[in-house]
Amino acid sequence: MTMVKVNNPFARNFEGFVNDLFNEFPATLGKTVRQDVLQFPPVNIVEKADSYHLDMAAPGLTKADFNIKLEGNLLIISAEKKEETKNETDKVVRREFSHKSFKRSFTLDEKIEASGISAKYDNGVLTLELPKKEEVKAVSKDITIQ
Repeated sequence: MTMVKVNNPFARNFEGFVNDLFNEFPATLGKTVRQDVLQFPPVNIVEKADSYHLDMAAPGLTKADFNIKLEGNLLIISAEKKEETKNETDKVVRREFSHKSFKRSFTLDEKIEASGISAKYDNGVLTLELPKKEEVKAVSKDITIQ
């Protein structure tokens, strides 16, 4: 059997189209998922001996943009960036900065002392300290063998 190469311009254009489609697809999908589905900042939660430490990455916001509420056992963290309208005389060629709002909620169990929760925003990271109640703290004790 002999293979014959055909010089078909449509086949080349179609092949280029398919290659471009699949070369761009993963990057486009990842960007779409990050921007459209995950509209909230990521959170790290660390358990310490006497508290839980919650860090939320939220760059580009200020303290005034955040709203933190405790409703029953539900901790709600939300933020909304106020858009500023500017009268620009320059033509905008491309605008990729956008400010979106988000809302995250966490269910707190009976281990948390709600009255002692504190929050701090510094360098784009919102930090919350959720202290444990006294009776829930792990008791460390050396036991001697007799």
